[in-house]
Amino acid sequence: MQISEREARESARDFAMRVLKDNIIHLGLEPGSMVSEQELAAELGLSRGPVREALIELAKVKMVEVYPQRGSFISPVDYELVEEACFMRETLEIAVAERCCQMGVAPSHLTSLRENLNLQQFYFEGDNTRKFWELDNEFHRLLFLNAGVLRIHTLMSSMNAHFDRVRAMALSVIKKSKLVEDHQLILEAIVSGDKNAAKSLMHRHLTSYQIDKQAVCEKYPQYIKQ
Repeated sequence: MQISEREARESARDFAMRVLKDNIIHLGLEPGSMVSEQELAAELGLSRGPVREALIELAKVKMVEVYPQRGSFISPVDYELVEEACFMRETLEIAVAERCCQMGVAPSHLTSLRENLNLQQFYFEGDNTRKFWELDNEFHRLLFLNAGVLRIHTLMSSMNAHFDRVRAMALSVIKKSKLVEDHQLILEAIVSGDKNAAKSLMHRHLTSYQIDKQAVCEKYPQYIKQ
């Protein structure tokens, strides 16, 4: 399990939740594996209480399955839940792209977005999948920030873990150079105010996981809910 540093003012529960969720998404905690409160608490340097609370919250969004007398297990990837998460994200992100076209892009945000794209290309060429993943997420967050709806992005992110799991697995299966190009084209359409192009490009970008589904299922059949 990969453990990042605890952030300033981050509660023990939130720290446990963030680290566990991140490891579920990136297969540090594999689907189907049993997890122990005591072992997780020791690894995180926490008491069992915050870890238990984090597991309960993850169970509510079906990332963890808790069975009385048996224990807690990491849930398999359920493509029905992936579809729901993708529907939510696509609906919101297309609306954000349209709003950015209407509002324009603030100079400071445009600078950040272009710097982000340059770094995406750099880390993609360096085959640093984890860093590329972070920059991909940041690119979309910056669009929500520009649209003035950052709190919606925070809410969306908390519900988006199922979609994130297949995104992460797809990156490990397919070297997707087109992702950087997708982001570049989306930004160009937004900057030019081409609402229809921005919406179409965002739709294509966010539904590409459907094309990757076969490759993901072939590499990770043991992780997929049948």
